[in-house]
Amino acid sequence: MELIGDIFGTVADAVVWFVNRAMEIFYNIEVCFSRNINWYILLKTYWFLFLIEFPRYYLLETGIGLWYKFTTFRRRKLNARARMVLFSENPKVSILIPGKNEGAHIYPLLRSLQEQTYRNFEIIVVDDGSDDATPYICRDLERNGLIDIYLRLNERGGKASAANYGFRFATGKYIVHLDADSSLDRDAIEKVLLPFYLDTRVKAVGGCVKVRNYEETICTSLQALEYLKTIMVGRIVLNELGIYHIISGAFGAFDRETIENLGMWDVGPGLDGDITQKVRKGGYKVTFANEAVCMTSVPSSWYRLFRQRLRWSRSLVRFRLRKHLDILLPTRNWSFLNWLSNMENIFFDCVCNYMWFFYILSMIFLHTDRLLEILVVGWLIRFFFSVLAFGIIMLVTERPREEFKLIKYLPLSTFYTGYFLRIARLVGYTSEFFFFNSFRDKWNPRKTSVWAQADEN
Repeated sequence: MELIGDIFGTVADAVVWFVNRAMEIFYNIEVCFSRNINWYILLKTYWFLFLIEFPRYYLLETGIGLWYKFTTFRRRKLNARARMVLFSENPKVSILIPGKNEGAHIYPLLRSLQEQTYRNFEIIVVDDGSDDATPYICRDLERNGLIDIYLRLNERGGKASAANYGFRFATGKYIVHLDADSSLDRDAIEKVLLPFYLDTRVKAVGGCVKVRNYEETICTSLQALEYLKTIMVGRIVLNELGIYHIISGAFGAFDRETIENLGMWDVGPGLDGDITQKVRKGGYKVTFANEAVCMTSVPSSWYRLFRQRLRWSRSLVRFRLRKHLDILLPTRNWSFLNWLSNMENIFFDCVCNYMWFFYILSMIFLHTDRLLEILVVGWLIRFFFSVLAFGIIMLVTERPREEFKLIKYLPLSTFYTGYFLRIARLVGYTSEFFFFNSFRDKWNPRKTSVWAQADEN
Protein backbone atom coordinates (compact mmCIF):
# COMPACT_ATOMS: atom_id res chain seq x y z
CA MET A 1 0.00 0.00 0.00
CA GLU A 2 2.85 2.32 0.79
CA LEU A 3 4.34 1.67 -2.68
CA ILE A 4 1.01 2.42 -4.35
CA GLY A 5 0.73 5.62 -2.33
CA ASP A 6 4.21 6.67 -3.45
CA ILE A 7 3.31 6.03 -7.09
CA PHE A 8 0.12 8.06 -6.85
CA GLY A 9 2.03 10.82 -5.10
CA THR A 10 4.64 10.92 -7.86
CA VAL A 11 1.98 11.00 -10.57
CA ALA A 12 0.13 13.78 -8.75
CA ASP A 13 3.33 15.81 -8.45
CA ALA A 14 4.01 15.33 -12.17
CA VAL A 15 0.49 16.49 -13.08
CA VAL A 16 0.80 19.56 -10.86
CA TRP A 17 4.19 20.41 -12.37
CA PHE A 18 2.82 20.02 -15.89
CA VAL A 19 -0.23 22.21 -15.19
CA ASN A 20 1.91 24.89 -13.54
CA ARG A 21 4.37 24.86 -16.41
CA ALA A 22 1.57 25.12 -18.97
CA MET A 23 0.04 28.06 -17.12
CA GLU A 24 3.44 29.72 -16.97
CA ILE A 25 3.91 29.30 -20.71
CA PHE A 26 0.54 30.81 -21.53
CA TYR A 27 1.15 33.66 -19.09
CA ASN A 28 4.48 34.39 -20.79
CA ILE A 29 2.77 34.29 -24.18
CA GLU A 30 0.23 36.81 -22.95
CA VAL A 31 2.94 39.07 -21.55
CA CYS A 32 5.23 38.83 -24.56
CA PHE A 33 2.63 39.04 -27.30
CA SER A 34 -0.84 39.99 -26.13
CA ARG A 35 0.04 43.04 -24.04
CA ASN A 36 2.95 44.33 -26.09
CA ILE A 37 2.01 43.04 -29.51
CA ASN A 38 2.26 45.12 -32.67
CA TRP A 39 2.65 44.25 -36.32
CA TYR A 40 6.32 45.18 -36.37
CA ILE A 41 7.23 42.74 -33.57
CA LEU A 42 5.03 40.01 -35.06
CA LEU A 43 6.55 40.39 -38.51
CA LYS A 44 10.09 40.64 -37.13
CA THR A 45 9.68 37.46 -35.11
CA TYR A 46 7.80 35.39 -37.70
CA TRP A 47 9.09 36.91 -40.92
CA PHE A 48 9.69 33.50 -42.51
CA LEU A 49 6.07 32.45 -41.96
CA PHE A 50 4.53 35.71 -43.19
CA LEU A 51 6.92 36.68 -46.00
CA ILE A 52 7.89 33.28 -47.42
CA GLU A 53 5.39 30.57 -46.53
CA PHE A 54 2.11 32.47 -46.38
CA PRO A 55 2.27 34.22 -49.80
CA ARG A 56 3.38 31.09 -51.67
CA TYR A 57 1.72 28.18 -49.91
CA TYR A 58 -1.46 29.77 -48.59
CA LEU A 59 -2.38 33.08 -50.22
CA LEU A 60 -1.54 32.02 -53.79
CA GLU A 61 -3.10 28.58 -53.36
CA THR A 62 -6.25 30.05 -51.83
CA GLY A 63 -6.71 32.47 -54.74
CA ILE A 64 -6.14 29.89 -57.46
CA GLY A 65 -8.12 27.25 -55.56
CA LEU A 66 -11.13 29.58 -55.51
CA TRP A 67 -10.65 30.34 -59.21
CA TYR A 68 -10.47 26.62 -59.97
CA LYS A 69 -13.72 26.00 -58.10
CA PHE A 70 -15.53 28.90 -59.77
CA THR A 71 -14.56 27.67 -63.26
CA THR A 72 -15.83 24.13 -62.65
CA PHE A 73 -18.80 24.47 -65.02
CA ARG A 74 -16.64 25.73 -67.90
CA ARG A 75 -14.11 22.96 -67.32
CA ARG A 76 -16.79 20.27 -67.28
CA LYS A 77 -18.21 21.58 -70.53
CA LEU A 78 -14.82 21.40 -72.23
CA ASN A 79 -14.16 17.94 -70.79
CA ALA A 80 -17.49 16.69 -72.09
CA ARG A 81 -16.51 17.72 -75.62
CA ALA A 82 -13.07 16.17 -75.25
CA ARG A 83 -14.66 12.96 -73.95
CA MET A 84 -16.83 12.70 -77.07
CA VAL A 85 -13.76 13.02 -79.30
CA LEU A 86 -11.80 10.53 -77.16
CA PHE A 87 -14.47 7.83 -77.32
CA SER A 88 -15.10 8.53 -80.99
CA GLU A 89 -11.43 7.96 -81.83
CA ASN A 90 -11.05 5.22 -79.18
CA PRO A 91 -7.22 5.12 -79.32
CA LYS A 92 -5.40 2.14 -77.93
CA VAL A 93 -3.59 2.74 -74.64
CA SER A 94 -0.62 0.74 -73.37
CA ILE A 95 -0.48 0.54 -69.58
CA LEU A 96 3.09 -0.03 -68.34
CA ILE A 97 3.57 -1.46 -64.85
CA PRO A 98 7.28 -1.91 -64.04
CA GLY A 99 8.40 -3.06 -60.61
CA LYS A 100 10.24 -5.54 -58.44
CA ASN A 101 8.66 -7.90 -55.87
CA GLU A 102 5.22 -6.44 -56.47
CA GLY A 103 3.29 -9.72 -56.67
CA ALA A 104 1.30 -8.97 -53.53
CA HIS A 105 0.11 -5.63 -54.94
CA ILE A 106 -0.53 -6.42 -58.59
CA TYR A 107 -3.99 -7.99 -58.31
CA PRO A 108 -5.76 -4.98 -56.67
CA LEU A 109 -4.33 -2.77 -59.42
CA LEU A 110 -5.48 -5.15 -62.17
CA ARG A 111 -8.92 -5.37 -60.61
CA SER A 112 -9.21 -1.55 -60.68
CA LEU A 113 -8.14 -1.60 -64.33
CA GLN A 114 -10.87 -4.11 -65.19
CA GLU A 115 -13.45 -1.65 -63.83
CA GLN A 116 -12.32 1.29 -65.98
CA THR A 117 -14.86 3.26 -68.02
CA TYR A 118 -12.32 3.42 -70.86
CA ARG A 119 -11.66 -0.09 -72.12
CA ASN A 120 -9.32 -0.01 -75.13
CA PHE A 121 -6.03 -0.76 -73.45
CA GLU A 122 -3.37 -3.40 -73.09
CA ILE A 123 -1.63 -4.19 -69.82
CA ILE A 124 2.13 -4.77 -69.86
CA VAL A 125 3.76 -5.85 -66.60
CA VAL A 126 7.55 -5.77 -66.44
CA ASP A 127 9.17 -7.78 -63.65
CA ASP A 128 12.46 -6.10 -62.80
CA GLY A 129 14.34 -9.14 -61.47
CA SER A 130 11.96 -10.11 -58.65
CA ASP A 131 13.28 -12.68 -56.20
CA ASP A 132 9.95 -13.56 -54.56
CA ALA A 133 6.74 -15.17 -55.86
CA THR A 134 6.01 -12.34 -58.31
CA PRO A 135 6.85 -14.39 -61.47
CA TYR A 136 4.44 -17.18 -60.49
CA ILE A 137 1.67 -14.71 -59.62
CA CYS A 138 2.07 -12.70 -62.81
CA ARG A 139 2.24 -15.70 -65.10
CA ASP A 140 -0.93 -17.04 -63.53
CA LEU A 141 -2.63 -13.66 -64.05
CA GLU A 142 -1.43 -13.64 -67.67
CA ARG A 143 -2.89 -17.12 -68.27
CA ASN A 144 -6.20 -15.89 -66.87
CA GLY A 145 -6.28 -12.87 -69.18
CA LEU A 146 -5.73 -10.16 -66.57
CA ILE A 147 -2.31 -9.29 -68.01
CA ASP A 148 -1.81 -8.99 -71.77
CA ILE A 149 1.99 -9.15 -71.74
CA TYR A 150 4.19 -10.26 -68.86
CA LEU A 151 7.91 -9.57 -69.28
CA ARG A 152 10.67 -10.60 -66.92
CA LEU A 153 14.18 -9.23 -66.57
CA ASN A 154 16.29 -11.89 -64.88
CA GLU A 155 18.70 -9.23 -63.63
CA ARG A 156 17.43 -6.04 -62.01
CA GLY A 157 18.04 -2.94 -64.09
CA GLY A 158 15.98 -0.34 -62.27
CA LYS A 159 12.52 1.07 -62.83
CA ALA A 160 13.46 3.23 -65.82
CA SER A 161 15.17 0.30 -67.52
CA ALA A 162 12.11 -1.89 -66.93
CA ALA A 163 9.79 0.81 -68.29
CA ASN A 164 11.92 1.15 -71.44
CA TYR A 165 11.87 -2.63 -71.95
CA GLY A 166 8.09 -2.72 -71.70
CA PHE A 167 7.80 0.34 -73.95
CA ARG A 168 9.28 -1.64 -76.83
CA PHE A 169 6.34 -4.04 -76.70
CA ALA A 170 3.70 -1.30 -76.42
CA THR A 171 1.42 -0.74 -79.39
CA GLY A 172 -0.86 1.98 -78.04
CA LYS A 173 -1.04 5.63 -79.10
CA TYR A 174 -0.68 6.64 -75.46
CA ILE A 175 1.41 5.17 -72.66
CA VAL A 176 0.09 5.14 -69.10
CA HIS A 177 2.79 4.50 -66.50
CA LEU A 178 1.63 3.06 -63.17
CA ASP A 179 3.19 1.89 -59.93
CA ALA A 180 2.20 -1.66 -59.06
CA ASP A 181 1.22 -0.76 -55.49
CA SER A 182 -1.49 1.63 -56.64
CA SER A 183 -5.10 1.42 -57.79
CA LEU A 184 -7.27 3.72 -59.90
CA ASP A 185 -10.69 5.29 -59.65
CA ARG A 186 -13.10 3.83 -62.22
CA ASP A 187 -12.77 6.79 -64.59
CA ALA A 188 -9.08 7.53 -64.04
CA ILE A 189 -7.80 6.28 -67.43
CA GLU A 190 -10.52 8.20 -69.23
CA LYS A 191 -9.81 11.43 -67.35
CA VAL A 192 -6.04 11.25 -67.67
CA LEU A 193 -6.49 11.05 -71.47
CA LEU A 194 -8.84 14.04 -71.80
CA PRO A 195 -6.10 16.74 -71.74
CA PHE A 196 -4.67 15.28 -74.98
CA TYR A 197 -8.00 16.14 -76.62
CA LEU A 198 -8.32 19.55 -74.99
CA ASP A 199 -5.00 20.84 -76.36
CA THR A 200 -2.96 19.19 -79.12
CA ARG A 201 0.23 20.68 -77.63
CA VAL A 202 -0.15 18.45 -74.56
CA LYS A 203 2.15 15.42 -74.72
CA ALA A 204 2.29 14.38 -71.07
CA VAL A 205 -0.33 14.35 -68.31
CA GLY A 206 0.06 13.76 -64.60
CA GLY A 207 -2.66 12.11 -62.55
CA CYS A 208 -3.67 13.07 -59.01
CA VAL A 209 -2.12 10.71 -56.46
CA LYS A 210 -3.78 10.22 -53.07
CA VAL A 211 -3.00 8.00 -50.09
CA ARG A 212 -4.82 4.67 -49.92
CA ASN A 213 -3.55 3.44 -46.53
CA TYR A 214 -4.22 6.73 -44.72
CA GLU A 215 -5.84 4.99 -41.74
CA GLU A 216 -2.87 2.69 -41.07
CA THR A 217 -0.77 4.93 -38.80
CA ILE A 218 -0.42 8.58 -37.81
CA CYS A 219 2.48 8.67 -40.25
CA THR A 220 0.26 7.67 -43.20
CA SER A 221 -2.55 10.00 -42.08
CA LEU A 222 -0.20 13.00 -42.10
CA GLN A 223 1.07 11.99 -45.52
CA ALA A 224 -2.53 11.84 -46.74
CA LEU A 225 -2.98 15.47 -45.65
CA GLU A 226 0.31 16.40 -47.28
CA TYR A 227 -0.63 14.73 -50.58
CA LEU A 228 -3.94 16.59 -50.66
CA LYS A 229 -2.20 19.93 -50.20
CA THR A 230 0.98 19.48 -52.23
CA ILE A 231 -0.14 17.09 -54.98
CA MET A 232 -3.81 17.92 -55.42
CA VAL A 233 -3.99 21.63 -54.58
CA GLY A 234 -0.30 22.37 -55.18
CA ARG A 235 -0.27 20.92 -58.68
CA ILE A 236 -3.57 22.55 -59.59
CA VAL A 237 -1.84 25.86 -58.78
CA LEU A 238 1.29 25.05 -60.78
CA ASN A 239 -0.81 23.82 -63.69
CA GLU A 240 -2.92 26.98 -63.76
CA LEU A 241 0.29 29.02 -63.83
CA GLY A 242 1.71 26.89 -66.65
CA ILE A 243 4.71 25.71 -64.61
CA TYR A 244 3.67 22.18 -63.59
CA HIS A 245 7.00 20.36 -63.43
CA ILE A 246 6.69 16.76 -62.23
CA ILE A 247 4.49 13.87 -63.32
CA SER A 248 4.34 11.30 -60.56
CA GLY A 249 5.75 7.89 -61.44
CA ALA A 250 2.69 6.38 -59.77
CA PHE A 251 0.32 7.63 -62.49
CA GLY A 252 1.13 9.49 -65.66
CA ALA A 253 0.12 9.40 -69.33
CA PHE A 254 2.37 10.17 -72.30
CA ASP A 255 2.09 10.48 -76.04
CA ARG A 256 3.92 7.37 -77.25
CA GLU A 257 5.56 8.95 -80.30
CA THR A 258 6.83 11.91 -78.29
CA ILE A 259 8.40 9.72 -75.60
CA GLU A 260 10.03 7.55 -78.26
CA ASN A 261 11.50 10.62 -79.99
CA LEU A 262 12.86 11.86 -76.64
CA GLY A 263 14.69 8.58 -76.02
CA MET A 264 12.24 7.20 -73.43
CA TRP A 265 13.25 7.15 -69.76
CA ASP A 266 16.89 7.73 -68.85
CA VAL A 267 18.29 5.02 -66.59
CA GLY A 268 19.57 5.96 -63.17
CA PRO A 269 18.12 7.40 -59.96
CA GLY A 270 14.63 8.83 -60.40
CA LEU A 271 12.51 8.87 -63.52
CA ASP A 272 9.36 10.98 -62.97
CA GLY A 273 11.05 14.37 -62.62
CA ASP A 274 13.52 13.53 -65.38
CA ILE A 275 10.97 12.53 -68.02
CA THR A 276 8.88 15.61 -67.23
CA GLN A 277 11.92 17.82 -67.76
CA LYS A 278 12.66 16.11 -71.07
CA VAL A 279 9.12 16.67 -72.33
CA ARG A 280 9.15 20.36 -71.34
CA LYS A 281 12.59 20.87 -72.89
CA GLY A 282 11.31 19.26 -76.08
CA GLY A 283 8.90 22.18 -76.44
CA TYR A 284 5.79 20.26 -75.48
CA LYS A 285 3.12 21.04 -72.94
CA VAL A 286 2.75 19.15 -69.66
CA THR A 287 -0.50 19.31 -67.71
CA PHE A 288 -2.18 17.98 -64.58
CA ALA A 289 -5.46 16.04 -64.50
CA ASN A 290 -6.81 16.60 -60.99
CA GLU A 291 -9.87 14.40 -61.47
CA ALA A 292 -7.85 11.40 -62.65
CA VAL A 293 -7.28 9.86 -59.23
CA CYS A 294 -4.76 7.18 -58.31
CA MET A 295 -4.67 5.72 -54.82
CA THR A 296 -1.23 4.60 -53.63
CA SER A 297 0.31 3.12 -50.51
CA VAL A 298 2.81 5.28 -48.62
CA PRO A 299 5.44 4.39 -45.99
CA SER A 300 3.86 3.54 -42.65
CA SER A 301 6.98 4.12 -40.54
CA TRP A 302 8.87 7.34 -39.95
CA TYR A 303 12.20 5.72 -40.84
CA ARG A 304 10.99 4.52 -44.25
CA LEU A 305 9.34 7.86 -44.91
CA PHE A 306 12.53 9.74 -44.04
CA ARG A 307 14.54 7.60 -46.47
CA GLN A 308 11.94 8.14 -49.20
CA ARG A 309 12.09 11.91 -48.75
CA LEU A 310 15.87 11.86 -48.82
CA ARG A 311 15.63 10.22 -52.23
CA TRP A 312 13.07 12.71 -53.49
CA SER A 313 15.12 15.67 -52.26
CA ARG A 314 18.27 14.41 -53.92
CA SER A 315 16.38 14.23 -57.20
CA LEU A 316 15.77 17.99 -57.15
CA VAL A 317 19.50 18.70 -56.96
CA ARG A 318 20.39 16.04 -59.49
CA PHE A 319 17.83 16.97 -62.15
CA ARG A 320 17.21 20.68 -61.75
CA LEU A 321 20.68 21.87 -60.72
CA ARG A 322 22.89 19.43 -62.60
CA LYS A 323 21.42 17.34 -65.38
CA HIS A 324 18.90 19.90 -66.67
CA LEU A 325 20.73 23.05 -65.64
CA ASP A 326 20.45 24.31 -69.23
CA ILE A 327 16.77 25.14 -68.55
CA LEU A 328 18.01 27.95 -66.31
CA LEU A 329 20.49 29.27 -68.87
CA PRO A 330 19.76 31.55 -71.88
CA THR A 331 20.32 28.84 -74.48
CA ARG A 332 18.80 28.57 -77.94
CA ASN A 333 15.83 26.55 -76.64
CA TRP A 334 15.28 28.80 -73.62
CA SER A 335 11.69 29.13 -72.43
CA PHE A 336 10.49 31.55 -69.76
CA LEU A 337 7.87 29.12 -68.42
CA ASN A 338 10.43 26.31 -68.18
CA TRP A 339 12.82 28.66 -66.42
CA LEU A 340 10.10 29.80 -64.03
CA SER A 341 8.98 26.22 -63.41
CA ASN A 342 12.43 25.16 -62.27
CA MET A 343 13.23 28.37 -60.41
CA GLU A 344 10.01 28.14 -58.41
CA ASN A 345 10.90 24.60 -57.36
CA ILE A 346 14.54 25.42 -56.60
CA PHE A 347 13.80 28.61 -54.66
CA PHE A 348 10.88 27.50 -52.51
CA ASP A 349 11.92 23.88 -51.95
CA CYS A 350 15.69 24.24 -51.74
CA VAL A 351 16.85 27.82 -51.13
CA CYS A 352 14.04 28.59 -48.68
CA ASN A 353 14.77 25.39 -46.81
CA TYR A 354 18.27 26.65 -46.00
CA MET A 355 16.78 30.06 -45.13
CA TRP A 356 14.45 28.28 -42.70
CA PHE A 357 17.42 26.53 -41.10
CA PHE A 358 19.21 29.82 -40.39
CA TYR A 359 15.92 31.36 -39.30
CA ILE A 360 15.49 28.63 -36.66
CA LEU A 361 19.12 29.06 -35.54
CA SER A 362 18.58 32.80 -35.11
CA MET A 363 15.49 32.11 -33.01
CA ILE A 364 17.46 29.75 -30.78
CA PHE A 365 20.39 32.11 -30.18
CA LEU A 366 18.59 35.48 -30.15
CA HIS A 367 15.50 34.55 -28.18
CA THR A 368 16.69 31.83 -25.84
CA ASP A 369 14.83 33.31 -22.88
CA ARG A 370 11.42 33.07 -24.56
CA LEU A 371 12.02 30.41 -27.20
CA LEU A 372 9.26 28.11 -25.99
CA GLU A 373 6.69 30.88 -26.08
CA ILE A 374 7.78 31.86 -29.61
CA LEU A 375 7.47 28.25 -30.78
CA VAL A 376 3.99 27.91 -29.28
CA VAL A 377 2.75 31.08 -30.96
CA GLY A 378 4.43 29.99 -34.19
CA TRP A 379 2.51 26.73 -33.97
CA LEU A 380 -0.74 28.65 -33.49
CA ILE A 381 -0.01 30.73 -36.61
CA ARG A 382 0.81 27.64 -38.63
CA PHE A 383 -2.31 25.93 -37.36
CA PHE A 384 -4.42 28.86 -38.56
CA PHE A 385 -2.71 28.62 -41.95
CA SER A 386 -3.33 24.86 -42.10
CA VAL A 387 -7.05 25.36 -41.37
CA LEU A 388 -7.19 27.80 -44.29
CA ALA A 389 -5.40 25.27 -46.54
CA PHE A 390 -7.75 22.49 -45.44
CA GLY A 391 -10.71 24.64 -46.46
CA ILE A 392 -9.28 24.88 -50.00
CA ILE A 393 -8.71 21.12 -50.02
CA MET A 394 -12.38 20.56 -49.17
CA LEU A 395 -13.35 23.02 -51.88
CA VAL A 396 -11.59 21.27 -54.77
CA THR A 397 -11.58 17.59 -53.77
CA GLU A 398 -13.99 15.14 -55.37
CA ARG A 399 -14.45 13.17 -52.12
CA PRO A 400 -14.85 15.76 -49.33
CA ARG A 401 -16.85 13.52 -46.99
CA GLU A 402 -14.16 10.85 -46.87
CA GLU A 403 -11.22 13.23 -46.59
CA PHE A 404 -12.84 15.51 -44.02
CA LYS A 405 -11.93 12.85 -41.44
CA LEU A 406 -8.32 13.98 -41.75
CA ILE A 407 -9.13 17.30 -40.10
CA LYS A 408 -8.27 15.86 -36.68
CA TYR A 409 -4.61 15.59 -37.77
CA LEU A 410 -4.26 19.31 -38.54
CA PRO A 411 -2.66 20.13 -35.14
CA LEU A 412 0.09 17.58 -35.86
CA SER A 413 0.52 18.52 -39.52
CA THR A 414 2.26 21.75 -38.51
CA PHE A 415 5.09 19.73 -36.91
CA TYR A 416 5.17 17.29 -39.83
CA THR A 417 5.42 19.84 -42.63
CA GLY A 418 7.15 22.57 -40.63
CA TYR A 419 9.93 20.47 -39.12
CA PHE A 420 10.09 16.81 -40.17
CA LEU A 421 9.86 17.38 -43.93
CA ARG A 422 12.16 20.40 -43.84
CA ILE A 423 14.83 18.48 -41.96
CA ALA A 424 14.54 15.56 -44.39
CA ARG A 425 14.93 17.92 -47.33
CA LEU A 426 17.92 19.66 -45.76
CA VAL A 427 19.72 16.36 -45.26
CA GLY A 428 18.81 15.21 -48.77
CA TYR A 429 19.91 18.40 -50.52
CA THR A 430 23.16 18.68 -48.56
CA SER A 431 24.12 15.04 -49.11
CA GLU A 432 23.52 15.40 -52.84
CA PHE A 433 25.34 18.73 -53.19
CA PHE A 434 28.51 17.42 -51.54
CA PHE A 435 28.43 13.63 -51.83
CA PHE A 436 26.25 12.77 -54.89
CA ASN A 437 24.35 10.27 -52.75
CA SER A 438 21.59 9.72 -55.31
CA PHE A 439 24.01 7.51 -57.22
CA ARG A 440 24.57 5.34 -54.14
CA ASP A 441 20.93 4.86 -53.21
CA LYS A 442 20.02 1.15 -53.08
CA TRP A 443 16.60 1.98 -54.53
CA ASN A 444 18.36 1.87 -57.90
CA PRO A 445 20.82 -0.88 -58.99
CA ARG A 446 24.44 0.07 -58.60
CA LYS A 447 25.34 -0.65 -62.22
CA THR A 448 22.69 1.71 -63.64
CA SER A 449 23.64 4.42 -61.16
CA VAL A 450 27.28 4.17 -62.26
CA TRP A 451 26.20 4.28 -65.91
CA ALA A 452 23.97 7.33 -65.30
CA GLN A 453 26.69 9.18 -63.40
CA ALA A 454 29.24 8.54 -66.12
CA ASP A 455 26.76 9.64 -68.77
CA GLU A 456 26.04 12.93 -66.97
CA ASN A 457 29.73 13.65 -66.47
